[in-house]
Amino acid sequence: LKSAIANAENNANLKPDGLVVKEAVVGEGPTLKRIMPRARGSASRILKRTSHIRIVLSDEIPIETRETRKAKRDQEKKAAKKETKNEASESAATVTDKKSVKPRQSAKRKK
Repeated sequence: LKSAIANAENNANLKPDGLVVKEAVVGEGPTLKRIMPRARGSASRILKRTSHIRIVLSDEIPIETRETRKAKRDQEKKAAKKETKNEASESAATVTDKKSVKPRQSAKRKK
């Protein structure tokens, strides 16, 4: 991270105070293969793994705060309520449009 900040400051003339980590990725690096002596003259392999770390910095500061996220969520909830209210009124209209159904006559049992 210190190296990325120094590179941004030196190469791109950016102020380090305004930098934000946009992306951080850790990938697999080369593996060092070593051996460890075992019983009766045999050996087992030890893999010493390394990694590559990639950090992307940006000078754009995200403006979204808790308040803006909450306001956006409230607007989505209101829109969802309106949609469900419209659907409910439409379904109520279709229920009243149905034909009246006659009650079934019960069949009498014979003994």
